[in-house]
Amino acid sequence: MPVCTKCKKEKELDQLDKFDNQFICYSCLYQNNKPFKIFPIGFVENLLERGEGFGLKGSRNNVSKIHLFESQLPFLYKLEEDDWITVVYYFHKQGKIRSTFPRGIDGKKVGIFASRTPNRLSRIGITNVKLIKIKDATLFVKNLDAINGTPVLDIKLGSKTKW
Repeated sequence: MPVCTKCKKEKELDQLDKFDNQFICYSCLYQNNKPFKIFPIGFVENLLERGEGFGLKGSRNNVSKIHLFESQLPFLYKLEEDDWITVVYYFHKQGKIRSTFPRGIDGKKVGIFASRTPNRLSRIGITNVKLIKIKDATLFVKNLDAINGTPVLDIKLGSKTKW
């Protein structure tokens, strides 16, 4: 059974995260706080895939579809009046987590919170996208950096600022 490198206690694999090639238990990582439930409201359909490192295969400039569940239809009221929305999503395909690494945009050595890496403990992603149209419970957007199949957690009013 694996051992937490911080508290030295044996833990099941489902009670540990691995980063910097070390196992740390959730009690040590999150100071004994309990997780809470977050449900997806839909999923992404596009041609994007995980690339090497932090990159993407495919273009963010192509139109992506966000298929919301039918239960979300009442919450779309007047959303089409806005050009930009913010999409909150869950990184369901994650790579190795490192606390520090060379940032992709400039090579500067940074920590997770100083980057846009998808390889993070929280597994939460957020991005502003251009809303093209809405058809039934499907949103058509541009500039989405979530890969195909990504669970969507929330939609919020956005801004023209790209993340």
